[in-house]
Amino acid sequence: MAEASLTISSKNYSSWSLRGFLLCRIAGLDFEERIASWDDPATRAELLLLSPSFLVPCLEHGQVKVWDTLAIGEYLHEIKPGAGLLPTDQAARAHCRAVCGEMHSGFANLRSALPMNLKVRHESFKVWGGAQADIERVATIWRECLQKYGGPYLFGAAPTMADAMYAPVCTRFATYNVKLDEASAGYRDLMLRFPALMEWTAAAKAEPEEVEELDVEF
Repeated sequence: MAEASLTISSKNYSSWSLRGFLLCRIAGLDFEERIASWDDPATRAELLLLSPSFLVPCLEHGQVKVWDTLAIGEYLHEIKPGAGLLPTDQAARAHCRAVCGEMHSGFANLRSALPMNLKVRHESFKVWGGAQADIERVATIWRECLQKYGGPYLFGAAPTMADAMYAPVCTRFATYNVKLDEASAGYRDLMLRFPALMEWTAAAKAEPEEVEELDVEF
């Protein structure tokens, strides 16, 4: 029996569920997945970006229940300190938390204009101005981290909480064929080859259910 459970929603559409999954994988946590019902109004609100407070992903570990993605990451860092979810250097650790927080609370234009959908590819997608500003900010974060910490991941040789937080953006950039500078494109491609993300993507493509409001042609 697994030591923990992670409740998620759609693997195709839910970027927050993906972040929680990757955090657990990077931490090396033994967990089982539980799928939230698509008929549940809170689940649909999360997928359609209609709710400011999401209850998935939700990690249950013993008597502990954690449902905020950043809180899940911090909790996993506490119980699995050797996994490297946060850098060992204090300054780098603060930097990592800052870029994770920026992803957690910002980039609303990017989220709404380029919704996560792992089943499709749009080769000629028109990105409007607000989303383009978010894209440029994400690329700036990536370049600065890669240059400062030497890559190939954002904070050095191994993936951290930051990589889990930005992984869904990598899938969005691939889905909508977003043009990136060489360093950012290289990081995107690295994350798309990350084994846990490849595992998730394969499952997403096999997911039979569809959310009509999200499965649209742009």
